[in-house]
Amino acid sequence: MHRSGFVNIIGNPNVGKSTLMNALVGERLSIITSKAQTTRHRIMGIVDGENFQIVYSDTPGILKPAYKLQESMMNFVRGAVDDADVILYVTDTVEQSDRSDEIVERIVRSGIPAVVVINKIDLTTPEALEAIVDRWHAKMPDAEIVPVSAKEQFNMKGLLEAILRRLPEGEPFYPKDTLTDRPMRFFASEIIREKIMLNYDKEIPYCCQIEIDTYKEEPTIDRISATIYVARNSQKGIVIGHKGEKLKRVGQAAREDLERFIGKKVFLQLFVKVQEGWRDNERQLQRFGYDPQ
Repeated sequence: MHRSGFVNIIGNPNVGKSTLMNALVGERLSIITSKAQTTRHRIMGIVDGENFQIVYSDTPGILKPAYKLQESMMNFVRGAVDDADVILYVTDTVEQSDRSDEIVERIVRSGIPAVVVINKIDLTTPEALEAIVDRWHAKMPDAEIVPVSAKEQFNMKGLLEAILRRLPEGEPFYPKDTLTDRPMRFFASEIIREKIMLNYDKEIPYCCQIEIDTYKEEPTIDRISATIYVARNSQKGIVIGHKGEKLKRVGQAAREDLERFIGKKVFLQLFVKVQEGWRDNERQLQRFGYDPQ
């Protein structure tokens, strides 16, 4: 008997969804920073066993949209509830938020098998964890509750077993040993965006969009040219920095990460351009791969 299905990871920002996804897949597919809204797209990672295939999907954090880009991000989340075979709803031991109530109710109404993953249990006590488990049993009575620490890799086997119990029977959706449905260009842009998240403050990371202009694979080196688009002219100078130092730092960190990810040398060129108000422009959002509907 072979099991196969789509397992979608949903939850508020900063509860560790991307860390969990990477721990489950065993590869660094989702970018991870301490800033909210790190994940903008649904990112698929595929795990194969002898008698199963799990297609994981990491989604943006649940939020109240302030502009069209965030509306698109929430469309990804709602879509992830509707097309899942199994839902992993990720919370943690410290969050206190009601922003996800609508999504939680949607999951309960859907009748789709769900697992509530309580992450970061290394940051709490057994007594406090018990209270959190009770609270989620009351909110989602049909879901299995699985406490984990994705960062410390604690109880990941228990979580995998909970997922497999709910996975429907079926043939694989992708050839065995496929890691993701995303091309290398996508991961190159995500790695560059992660370095922007880590190197700039305030609104800058949220106003940047990366576009890979060229990606040439050669036997010993990959040559990548990318443009960082910002939403206002005043942001361009901030991204570049004094004598280009900031941009150089981002480029170097991204290149080193890309070389680890790809397993060979990378030549990376970065440019910065202004695309006024792109986060609220439907045409630009479609061009960058978002669904503004």
